[in-house]
Amino acid sequence: MQSPIEEELEESIKELTEYKNRLEKEVVTISNKLKMPQKKINAIINSHSELNQIKIILSKLTKQKKECDF
Repeated sequence: MQSPIEEELEESIKELTEYKNRLEKEVVTISNKLKMPQKKINAIINSHSELNQIKIILSKLTKQKKECDF
């Protein structure tokens, strides 16, 4: 049985991942409507401050979850 902390970590990771994917999809959709080249779209996604912050948080949460598993 998982502890409440593990469940909260999993739920946070799941929700943040879904949000990140939704945000990336939104950037791609808008960029495609503007007929931007794929390289430019990738550059926008890679330099998007909110997406980068989410990736950092997801990395930390994943690391924390792995530490709880031991």
